[in-house]
Amino acid sequence: MTDLSRRKVMIGTATAAFAAAAASAHAASFGNPDRPPEGAINARNRQGLTDPGPRDDMLARQFPSAQDAPATDVNGMPQFWSSFNNAHKRIQNGGWAREVTQEDFAISKDISGVNMRLSAGGIREMHWHQQAEWAIMLDGKCRITTLDEEGRSSVQDVKAGDLWYFPPGLPHSLQGAGTTGAEFLIAFDSGMASEFNTLLVTDWLAHTPPEVLAANFGVPVESLKDIPVDNLWIFQGKEPGPLAAAQRASASKKGPPALPVTFSLAGSTPVRKTRSGYVQIADSRNFKISQNVAAALVTVVPGGLRELHWHPNADEWQYYIKGKGRMTVFDTGPKAMTADFNAGDIGYVKKGLGHYVQNVGNTDLIMVEVFKADHFAEVALSDWLTHTPPEMVMQTLNISAETLAQFPRDRPDIVPE
Repeated sequence: MTDLSRRKVMIGTATAAFAAAAASAHAASFGNPDRPPEGAINARNRQGLTDPGPRDDMLARQFPSAQDAPATDVNGMPQFWSSFNNAHKRIQNGGWAREVTQEDFAISKDISGVNMRLSAGGIREMHWHQQAEWAIMLDGKCRITTLDEEGRSSVQDVKAGDLWYFPPGLPHSLQGAGTTGAEFLIAFDSGMASEFNTLLVTDWLAHTPPEVLAANFGVPVESLKDIPVDNLWIFQGKEPGPLAAAQRASASKKGPPALPVTFSLAGSTPVRKTRSGYVQIADSRNFKISQNVAAALVTVVPGGLRELHWHPNADEWQYYIKGKGRMTVFDTGPKAMTADFNAGDIGYVKKGLGHYVQNVGNTDLIMVEVFKADHFAEVALSDWLTHTPPEMVMQTLNISAETLAQFPRDRPDIVPE
């Protein structure tokens, strides 16, 4: 062997040994699967973990999973966190509202959200939308009115945990009732829908020639001279009287709408219940008028987990009502990202993407999941694995029969059972 050949062999052997050592040092492992390694656990130079600033410590503390992401997070992903907590409030005498639309939250294509407060007697003026309106009461009591396309009217009072649904184009109004008024969450079935751009009765009348108004209503022009020339949107009105009297005064000879426009989601029987929490569902199967929005109200006790799952029929828009949650979303790539959620925050998961929600606080985690769909649909990872031939699963995951036998069956939704 020549010196040149010997040198080539030596260099090749050394290079292979170095590569093997490097691969061993950075080997993918359970809970640390990627090369190059991710997460603080893999930072040999601890100085690289410091963050001298500038920084807002109060804000950063709200997002521990962003500051110190799990080693299982990998690659980038569109931001799936937003919040009403930093959304601008539009305040008027009688209440306020704030919204998060796709303009603010790019990923949210299917749903836009509104958080609204009305004082006792405060009125969200008579209006309608080109989109469907789904809402859940958060606090207090609200009086809602609507009229369907057959001229059938409905006047109802709703309380915390109740829903209402107005199909696209049907006129309605909202008013704070009782002694404390009302707060509620509205979801529209379009990410671009805005609460600040609705079809208002005051706007229409102010921009219709007076003689046309007079002919339409069969009254003298002079009798309409004091109609508002600026829209009201939210204004302070008189506190509403007894419900029965309002229903009689508004009744149509055609009777009430064929389908009720309200539903008690909080009062419904859970479809899944374990020692770690429960899930209540409202969709077109039990809230029949809600043809374009399905929803789940989820309660998870401290330490509980909304199990790994995905939704095959629609994107999921989440609103966190109470507690602290952590969610990781998984996509092809692979891509995975973890985010933290508090009361008033919004999450969004694209159709078909795997995720879980973990209660990381010391109180119940309560959240609502909203879908642009006529029915709620979900596939749970444990359900799939326990209803596939066991040998297939054991060979795929390299686990024993004893381990597989311990997996939860038949989709508990909230674990541990």
